[in-house]
Formats: sequence, structure tokens, C-alpha cells
Amino acid sequence: MRNETPQEHSEPTILLSANHESVLREPKVRSELPAGGMAIKRVMDLVISGAAFLILLPVMTLITLFIKLTSPGPIFFRWNVIGLEGQPFVGYKFRTMFNGADRMREQLREKNEMTGVFFKMQNDPRVTPIGRILRRFSLDELPQLWSVFKGDMSLVGPRPTQVFEYEQLKDWQKQRVKVKPGSVSLWIVSGKTTDFDQMIRLDLEYINHWSTWLDLQILMKAIPYVLLGKNC
Repeated sequence: MRNETPQEHSEPTILLSANHESVLREPKVRSELPAGGMAIKRVMDLVISGAAFLILLPVMTLITLFIKLTSPGPIFFRWNVIGLEGQPFVGYKFRTMFNGADRMREQLREKNEMTGVFFKMQNDPRVTPIGRILRRFSLDELPQLWSVFKGDMSLVGPRPTQVFEYEQLKDWQKQRVKVKPGSVSLWIVSGKTTDFDQMIRLDLEYINHWSTWLDLQILMKAIPYVLLGKNC
């Protein structure tokens, strides 16, 4: 039904079910999510992100110093991201690329390892030495805890989409904004397929089968993923 390779399934590609027959070529998401469940999700986001931010503040301070001492340019990478129901907001990551790297993106387009509008390149020449370490252990994404605490993002949800990427999505793909973007997604813990449509289908399956238990499953799977430095 879908073109899949063994490499893409080095880990189970979904936490929900082994039956993919219900996944349509252009699937639809449910019209509403349970209000009570979303309230619980928000409380989890507040408590966990707030506690994690305070606990990891010394680590983030050290990262700030390393970036400042090893590469000229800003400490943070500001990106214009699409949030819940298509509302834009400014997100933050630790900068992992040389200053002005965005201008080189088009030159590297043919080396993109992912289909669709997202850009993914394992040995991206724009990444700084310290940036490679930060990316490997997902440390560059620690500032997203602030976005989660503010309510722009959630701990678990689809990978954030930049504004210019969102504008290129098909209508069925834009359904992923029915929930807030997440620091961790089903796509990440499922092996990070390079098939963009498959990634979107995972996002939509996450929305259609959302539960607090599913969020907890994804978060638990993300812990060894981060600690073992699998984000490469």
C-alpha cells in the first residue's frame, strides 16, 4: 500500500496499531478533540515543561556559552512557525548552523534526503562542530520548553512547520495543525522516515487516535532516543 523500506522500520513505525488498512491516500482527521483531554494535555505541558526548564537551566547556560565562544552570531535561531489552527508564532532553538546558513539552503536543495517540503541532510555542511553535538542529543531543542510553557507548542505533537513550508502543503496535509506542534512527535520515535507523505500520515494518525496514554508512550520512547544520541 505504501512504499516502505526496511531501513525506515528499524523501530516500529507506529505505536497505535499494526493495521494500516484504514490509512487512506489523503486521510481525514476527526473534527473535534475532547475538551477534557486537551485540558489534561495542557496541564501536563505546563508541569513537565516548567520543571524541565528549571532543572535544565544550568545545561542551557553552558550551551549558551559554548555557542558564543565557538561561532559568531546569535545564540538562538528564531523561526516563524505555524501553530494550532494555522496561527503563526515565533519559536526558538539553539543555533546549530553558521550565521547566514539559511541563504545556502537552496544551493543544497538537490542533496535533500527527504521528500516533500521539509529539508533534511545528515551531513549538512552548514552545521557547526558544537551544533552537531547539540543536534545529536536534541539539546538544540531545549528552548522549545519555553514555547511549550507559553502554550504555543505541546510536548507531543506534529513536527513544527515553518510558515514558508506550510504555504507549500496540500490541503489534506494542512490538517496536521488541528493540534499544537510538538517537541516530540510520533514521526521521531517511529524511525524518522524520509517519506514526507508518510510523516504526514503519522501526524494525522496521532491526531485521530490521540489520548493521554499515547502521549505518555511517545514521551517514554523519546527518552532513550535522546539519551543515546539517535537524532542524527
